[in-house]
Amino acid sequence: MTLKELSQLYYLNREIEMDQRRLEELRAKTESPSGGELSDMPHSPNVDKKLERDIAEIVDLSAIIAAKQTRCIHERNRLERYINCIDDSLTRQIFTLRFINGLPWMQVAYSIGDNLTDAYVRNVCYKHLRQS
Repeated sequence: MTLKELSQLYYLNREIEMDQRRLEELRAKTESPSGGELSDMPHSPNVDKKLERDIAEIVDLSAIIAAKQTRCIHERNRLERYINCIDDSLTRQIFTLRFINGLPWMQVAYSIGDNLTDAYVRNVCYKHLRQS
C-alpha cells in the first residue's frame, strides 16, 4: 500500500468537515430572519428563488456528506485490514495512530510512549512501506 492510499481516510475526513461547515452556514442563512421572508407580506420572487436554491443546495450537500461518510467507513475497514496484517506490533500501533486516527507524527510518538521521537516513528512507517 502506498502513502497516498494510506492518507485517503485523513483527506476524506477533512472534506467531510469542510462540507459540514458549509452545510451549517447554509442552514443558518436559511433559518435567519433575513435568510428567507416567511411573513404574509408581499415580497420579491427573487427571494423565493434564492431560498429555493439554498434549500436545494442543503439537500444536495447532505446527500454528498452521507456518501462520503459511507466511503469513510469502507476506507477505514480497508486500512484496518491492511494494518492488521502487519507483523510488528509497534508498526501496527504507528499505522493506526497515524492513518486511522489521523494524528501528527509527534502525537503518534507521544501516544506510544517509551521516549520515542516523531522522527523515529516516521522512519518505522516509511521503512515498512519501502519493504512491503
